[in-house]
Amino acid sequence: MGKIKVSTPSRLCIFGEHQDYLGLEVIAQAIDLRFYAEAEERNDKNLNIKIGSKYFNELDGDIYRWVNHKVDFSSKIIYENNRDYIKSIVNVLLKEGYRLDKGYDITMVSEIPIGKGMCSSSTMIIALIKLLLEVINSEDKNNPERVAYLGFLAEVVEFNEPGGMMDHYASAIGGLVNLNFNNKDTKVDRLNIRIPGKFILFDSLVEKDTTKVLSTAKIPVINGLKKLKNKGIKTIKDFVYNQDNLKYLDDLENDEKRNILANIDNYKILQQGKKLLIDNKFCEEQLGELIKRHHKNLRDGLKISTPEIEEILEIAYNNGALGGKVNGSGGGGCCYVYAKDEDCNDILEAVNKLGYPGRIVQCSEGMRKEEIF
Repeated sequence: MGKIKVSTPSRLCIFGEHQDYLGLEVIAQAIDLRFYAEAEERNDKNLNIKIGSKYFNELDGDIYRWVNHKVDFSSKIIYENNRDYIKSIVNVLLKEGYRLDKGYDITMVSEIPIGKGMCSSSTMIIALIKLLLEVINSEDKNNPERVAYLGFLAEVVEFNEPGGMMDHYASAIGGLVNLNFNNKDTKVDRLNIRIPGKFILFDSLVEKDTTKVLSTAKIPVINGLKKLKNKGIKTIKDFVYNQDNLKYLDDLENDEKRNILANIDNYKILQQGKKLLIDNKFCEEQLGELIKRHHKNLRDGLKISTPEIEEILEIAYNNGALGGKVNGSGGGGCCYVYAKDEDCNDILEAVNKLGYPGRIVQCSEGMRKEEIF
């Protein structure tokens, strides 16, 4: 076997942060920041994996960090920490019946900011699963929904973490997608629209603890819904479609009520945004206002913004941005703004003067096999 190379994209969450694990919907767009993975066969049963990272606004520059991993799958695989994803990928594939009979030297390179809410870990997992399915020539190698589900098992289920499925499906499928996670069945609708204008991604230069943020945003909602189960309330939708149920929120703790109200409005925003994206009368200003309102709920309701992100958004608005928000779980990391084409350079220049790197990002396809020259 010669070398095989694959890649998978990062994503922007247009609408739906902290909604996927509540069985609700997400609208996400894959972008042209990718995780690449290349494999060459070995004569043993070891995976020797070298992972490197680039600065996302200097993609032609040098790799600034290398990390090495080794997995021997000829013996029982033991996790060394709660995010031992390389080993969990192998374990999940073996549990699911995929045969890994040979070892490989694997090099992976990320253009995606690490630990910044850009689903770098999920994208890495999807890239490695895609690569391993390619080298064993599995019939699932070109099945993005299957690869996405395997990624969810490896990242979330194996370690009982609080995340959802959005990142795995958005990366594997690519493009602009509406993902509905109702009743644990994932329904995928590809939205065949190229959104006018541009998205500009900014790094707030603040590290984040994704697991902590997810737990802070998720636990009050889950606890509140459990307390209201005896009222016949099972989901956020029960407040949206029967407003009489809102009176029960007064029985909850302040953070439970606040988080649930934020999620109620964000669900409504997503429905409005979906209609806008499939409407023949698309309006850039209207999309910007919905994104801005979504961020307000994330900031004031779920408490996942930061002073740095607010500074970026304020300067961007002063220079023509139509909307902007936290991207991903929040608590630091990256944010983005949406703007008309003619305003993008002014926004980039103004925010860069504050010291925050930025990059215009484009819609991108999902997981793919790369040509090797």
